[in-house]
Amino acid sequence: MSRSSNKVLIVGAGPVGLVTALRLNSFGIPCVVFEANDSLPQDLRASTFHPPTLDMLDEYAISDRLVSMGRICPAWQIRIHETHEYAEFDLSLIANETNHPYRLQCEQSKLCEILKSELVNASNVEFHFGATVKSFTQFDDYVEVDVDKSGERHTYTGRLLVAADGAKSQIRKHLGVNFEGVTYPETVILATTKFPFELHLPNLANVNYVWTEGSTFSLLHLPDRWRCSLYRDPDESVEDAIKPEAIQQKMQKIVTQAGDYDILDLRVYRVHMRIVDDYRVGRVVFAGDAAHVNSPSGGMGMNGGVHDAFALTEEINAIFNGAALDRLDAYTKQRLPIAKSEIMAQADKNRRRMQERDPVKRREIFKQLQRIASSDDLARAYLLNSSMITGLKRAKAIVAS
Repeated sequence: MSRSSNKVLIVGAGPVGLVTALRLNSFGIPCVVFEANDSLPQDLRASTFHPPTLDMLDEYAISDRLVSMGRICPAWQIRIHETHEYAEFDLSLIANETNHPYRLQCEQSKLCEILKSELVNASNVEFHFGATVKSFTQFDDYVEVDVDKSGERHTYTGRLLVAADGAKSQIRKHLGVNFEGVTYPETVILATTKFPFELHLPNLANVNYVWTEGSTFSLLHLPDRWRCSLYRDPDESVEDAIKPEAIQQKMQKIVTQAGDYDILDLRVYRVHMRIVDDYRVGRVVFAGDAAHVNSPSGGMGMNGGVHDAFALTEEINAIFNGAALDRLDAYTKQRLPIAKSEIMAQADKNRRRMQERDPVKRREIFKQLQRIASSDDLARAYLLNSSMITGLKRAKAIVAS
């Protein structure tokens, strides 16, 4: 293996790829980041940061910068729209478990901007934007990737290849890795607006999951706008659901106003629950959405990807300090069961709860949530799960075993 190969190749400059680069740089491990886009994506993606994720980023003095750009949410609610009833979960109950007993609403693009600014001049990090990995080959002691940059082909070699290239991972597809799971029937329509919902809906929190008659929606308060997750009607096509008049109709059902809503951003996507069988194939490892995707309900996807990056880089650091390549198997052992039993299962449960349409079953679920929220002990246990702290404790126990 040549000296030029003694580095880590990272595909994808989203939160997972950039956190991986941040950690490797701190360990003195050289890495190369390839991003197919010409710049960091700015479109609507994740916006929820859970307490342990902020705790992790504290190590690099990033959390305070994120907090200054976002909105602190000390509690979150599940609401019934017509009656304005709610079950509220107060994150101060887990203050002894985290330095950040709140959710932070902040666009993931802002985290990426902070990370890039930290790394762009780092001696151990090399960036290539507008660079699409077309193919790669694994050898006994290195990986070789073929990259297209503005129509020109370039070859790079590295000791390991990290696939952080998202749910549609080309690295995963190139390897033919199994990505079994399900595609949910609903389509999510994300819309943002500066309309002040907090002045019209009584006791509204900054994070709200809302049942309304025959449907559901969510309202998440970013620093300068509300992020609304909407759903198409049962007899409505996706094409019809995203027409301007349909979006206005859905928004007017939340709060009726005389004029139209000013819609700042709009994004439509299907929801999946899928996972690879193994996070490692030789010298290639998967992280974030390239390894697992889940319902966005509860905001666990991006956070889980950052947790992947922290766990993975521990094993990479060990390998660069003399451990065998098989040390990567510990990464799968630690993260895959947590993704299945904690992240995916919990996100699926959140999604099924909010998609429940039977009013009797809704009322039963709601009463149970209110009982949990009214008990400090029950609410604390619930919040440790929903904030991903329980899952991380389980992962730590796996490492120790």
